[in-house]
Amino acid sequence: MAAAFKSIYACATVEQALQALDEIESEWGKDYPSIVQSWRRNWERIIPFFDYPAEIRKVIYTTNAIESVNMSLRKVTKSRGSFPNDDALIKLYYLALRNISKKWTMPIQNWKAALNRFTIMFEERMPQH
Repeated sequence: MAAAFKSIYACATVEQALQALDEIESEWGKDYPSIVQSWRRNWERIIPFFDYPAEIRKVIYTTNAIESVNMSLRKVTKSRGSFPNDDALIKLYYLALRNISKKWTMPIQNWKAALNRFTIMFEERMPQH
């Protein structure tokens, strides 16, 4: 079933993705109705990814960097019941992020192509080197 849902990500347009979802529903909907219903309910949250070119989407779909950072930050705050003030939490996050970033040794696949697209699409936001 996971392979079937990957076909949605491979689509070039929202229309093609919706057609792929319809095909998944006809094949898997009776066995896994709650999964298909969840995709239908959240469709408006999924389709913004199709606004980006394939190079950027590939980087978004193939990295779990955000989830990894969030998990690591939850791990450092979970054992503490409370913080004396906001600055204490900010300092803890700063130190945690410094340690987390030291572990980032693997390059992101297809990053060069995605960076080129980011530079074209968001020129005003990209630092010039």
